Amino acid sequence: MSRRGWVLFGLMALLWGIPYLLIKIADSGVSVWVLVFARTSIGALALLPFAVRRGHLAILRRHWLPLLAFAGSEILLPWFLLPDAEHRLPSSLTGMLIAAVPIVGAIIGQLGRDPERLGPLRWTGLLVGFGGVALLAGPDLGKGGGDTFAIVEVLITAILYAIAPRIVASKLADVPGPLMTSASLGFSAILYAPAAAASWPSATPSAKVLLALVGLGLICTALGFIVFFALVRAEGPGRAMVFTYFNPPVAVLAGALVLNETITPLTIVAFVLILGGSVLATLRTRRPAEPIPELLG
Repeated sequence: MSRRGWVLFGLMALLWGIPYLLIKIADSGVSVWVLVFARTSIGALALLPFAVRRGHLAILRRHWLPLLAFAGSEILLPWFLLPDAEHRLPSSLTGMLIAAVPIVGAIIGQLGRDPERLGPLRWTGLLVGFGGVALLAGPDLGKGGGDTFAIVEVLITAILYAIAPRIVASKLADVPGPLMTSASLGFSAILYAPAAAASWPSATPSAKVLLALVGLGLICTALGFIVFFALVRAEGPGRAMVFTYFNPPVAVLAGALVLNETITPLTIVAFVLILGGSVLATLRTRRPAEPIPELLG
């Protein structure tokens, strides 16, 4: 990757690694419907002033169909399926299944019209990185547990997450990031509003739950999507999604810092495998013929 790509990569590993912790906290005080509605509406409202001020609303009419496809594959369906599955699955298993996104994305790219074919080195990197995630999840997996339907929910989420950045790269190249994000989040919030109202908590949730919801909306969603789009545009959807391998280690570290969970030597070994595999998986054999325009404009 380029130096800029690695900076964006690191930010994405952090911004989309901590939602596992925040979702667990928010789940204890509100329903999944309220959680998703709060996350999408807060994120949409945070970005809407930037989208409107830049005067790009007319672009929505020209790209409404791919925008709906992106919203459905990145937000509308995954953000319900994932918290719902986490009610019945160990977080480590959930993280391992989501970490299959780069491999799913690589397969989709090879079956489609990906301009850069994966060589043995990058395939090795993908598999080594996934092996590190599997090693990280091993202790909890050995305890058993797992619901077939919940596993299917997470696998569907992984497939959708692999499709979404390709929609951005191929169909939404000239849509500014704030506009794309606020429109997708706003559309999702409107659809979730009735179910959220029907399951609204009778008492005000605790401050911890409210802070988790705000963090999900502002940091993990509004800021996270801006960085995500910039990374996809800078390095392509295949390399961009390798940051998913770092989500479980970041989640483990967040659990250790916030919930006093233990970090074992096995965790360190797994992190080394993930880091090494990610470096191999993101090696570039050739640069794009033309520079990719900036998405944030």
